Amino acid sequence: MNVPSGAGVSDVVVIGAGVIGAATAYFAAQRGLSVVVLDKGLPASGTSSACEGNILVSDKELGPELELTRYSLGVWHGDLAEHRHLWEFERKGGIIVASRESSLVSLSRVMAAQSGFGVQVEELDADALRALEPNISREALGGAYYPEDCQVQPMLVAAHLVRLAVAAGATFHADTPVTGFLRSGGRITGVRTARGDFSASSVVNCAGTWAGELAALAGVEVPVMPRRGFVMVTEPLPPMVHHKVYAAEYIDNVGSSDAGLQASPVVEGTPSGTILIGSTRERVGFDRTVSTEALRTLARNAVGLFPFLADVKVIRHYHGFRPYCPDHLPVIGHDERTPGLWHAAGHEGAGIGLSVGTGKLLAQALAGRETDLDLAPFAPARFGRAATPDQPREEATA
Repeated sequence: MNVPSGAGVSDVVVIGAGVIGAATAYFAAQRGLSVVVLDKGLPASGTSSACEGNILVSDKELGPELELTRYSLGVWHGDLAEHRHLWEFERKGGIIVASRESSLVSLSRVMAAQSGFGVQVEELDADALRALEPNISREALGGAYYPEDCQVQPMLVAAHLVRLAVAAGATFHADTPVTGFLRSGGRITGVRTARGDFSASSVVNCAGTWAGELAALAGVEVPVMPRRGFVMVTEPLPPMVHHKVYAAEYIDNVGSSDAGLQASPVVEGTPSGTILIGSTRERVGFDRTVSTEALRTLARNAVGLFPFLADVKVIRHYHGFRPYCPDHLPVIGHDERTPGLWHAAGHEGAGIGLSVGTGKLLAQALAGRETDLDLAPFAPARFGRAATPDQPREEATA
């Protein structure tokens, strides 16, 4: 479909149909805004198709991200409750496991701080841990149980939110990469694509790991970078892992800025009986090479947490790129450096859980309303301006 220039001005153009773009489009359309969603492929064809679908409170430190997490939980359980069956929503709970005395002490401090902020958490001694997860390693000394941790099927979330947005009046264009921006004076007024121009009062950059390069095309710096991660999937089994279970060092890896390979065991069952095994992180650009080192490390760590996995077959693995920001906070809101441009990116491994809160807050702001949560900590203007609005490489189009 070729869309002629000047065919109409939408309220909002959303670039990217992953879970964050889909959520933004859905909530904006629900508010009565006219919305166009563009993606260079199909819904969830980027990071949203290469992750585990985590909605975690347990791995969040005190601060703006935890506030956004709790807000997003309210959206999952409130605004979207009637649709939860569409994306296999599970409130399965999460367990952090400590296998060293020092880890137990650190975990106790984390739990105390989170409890003071209203997070539901229960300390587990060794017996209580094994009552919840009978197959856990005998090396585990104890842990923490977080009943609010949930999981969804992320590809279903993106696909259904796009569908629901369209039902609310939005339009969606697949296979429509953005190649440039329309401007009037110093303001962004739309986007250019190979299928024509799309004019809009506001343009929202939800391009995931490519959001930084798309921002550079608009002439601003948003340092979102890809961080590669692998996940393994086992053969279907009877219920053997009953929660999302991970080792205490996972939290340190989430908050690390190290570019090298980091791995900590994250193991969870699924409704189909397969077990998902993560998690690795490394900054290697957009290198899609399969890392046998990463996969070996995943397997070794998982067996250390659940020894029975040593005799279980892995039927496949997949990997993708998390949108990483150096300060470990997402970029959400209007970019005052380039009026008309908005961003919702850089959520890294928390993007699925934070997507619906991000989308609802952005929709409020796009409609000119006061937001339920202060977006100042996530402001794009905390970064400097890009030197020139150069065309990013083809892979970076969104």
